[in-house]
Amino acid sequence: MSAQSASPALLRAVAVSGDADAVEGPLHGYHHETYVFPLPGGAEEDGQVRWKCREPHPDLLWFDRRCFASEEQLLRSLEGRIEGIPELIDAGTARLQRFVEGHTLGELYGSGTEVPEPLVRQLIFLFHQLAAVRPGSLSAERTCLPVDRATEADSSGFLERLVLFTEERVYRQNLPRFAGLFHTLGLDDDSFKTLRKQVAGLTERPFCLLHADLHRENFVVDADGRLWTIDWELSMFGDPLYDLATHLYLMRYPADQEPGVIARWREAVDGVTPGSSAGYADDLPKLLAYKRAQSVFTDVIRTALTLAPAPGPVPDADALARAAHKIERVLIAAEGPLEIEKAPDVDAVKTALEAWCRRA
Repeated sequence: MSAQSASPALLRAVAVSGDADAVEGPLHGYHHETYVFPLPGGAEEDGQVRWKCREPHPDLLWFDRRCFASEEQLLRSLEGRIEGIPELIDAGTARLQRFVEGHTLGELYGSGTEVPEPLVRQLIFLFHQLAAVRPGSLSAERTCLPVDRATEADSSGFLERLVLFTEERVYRQNLPRFAGLFHTLGLDDDSFKTLRKQVAGLTERPFCLLHADLHRENFVVDADGRLWTIDWELSMFGDPLYDLATHLYLMRYPADQEPGVIARWREAVDGVTPGSSAGYADDLPKLLAYKRAQSVFTDVIRTALTLAPAPGPVPDADALARAAHKIERVLIAAEGPLEIEKAPDVDAVKTALEAWCRRA
């Protein structure tokens, strides 16, 4: 790749590493373009440590609130408080994260499969440590305005801000391009009125730090079986039950493993801050309902953009079929939260996607 066509992230990686041939990437990732490399003279007895630098993808659509100015700032402020987070170093003007060598939890144990006990134990300990990080206890700069932050323990206010973000920044902001597709799939302004009715009346719970994106690809298992947690950029302070709901929704535990995870989570967070799991039996279904509803809007947009990221020919039949099946699944999952009388079947979704692609 020529210097003229190389991305800023790649140019920075080559400059810091000093060896273009040693740079690996870009790695797969939605939010960032990431490159991995060793630093000059960085060999160790047990192998060479590698570091990563990254830049946000240009024109990226963000579907989640971001509450900290910098993931690196956050990680630095969590040193000594959260185990299993990547080390940070400064290399010239670049702040680098250590690249954790290993396999993601998803590579080892795919969605819907049981997670082994030693890894579950480490997961629960992570929730224990997160519950101990209280609002106002970190030095990392926060970018969310005070007016956008719910009052301590106001779980309903916290969730309302998430619903509002989905409504305004995901749905309304993308209406000029996706209004026709949303309408055909049965999604409109009334969807959010319905959702608010479904999730109203949460119990108050003391706030703590949330990772907010704890899924199988954000855990890395190293050669010693140690669990590392990566990608902290969506972290925020808020209702601890929301972190559990997001985790359960994304992890897809087997039905016989999930209740044990919930019980151990309760013990872990209540042991740090009593009341952290208050009202969980009534509120966990509501928070899961929000996650299912949120996924409809985000997945419709993301999936459509994979088919037609820019003007061009309509994608092939196989790609359309895969996309239609994915959207059909999220619509069926959201039938309750959004009171969808009957989700469009896969053929109707495929027709809607094809029509949108032609317009796009």
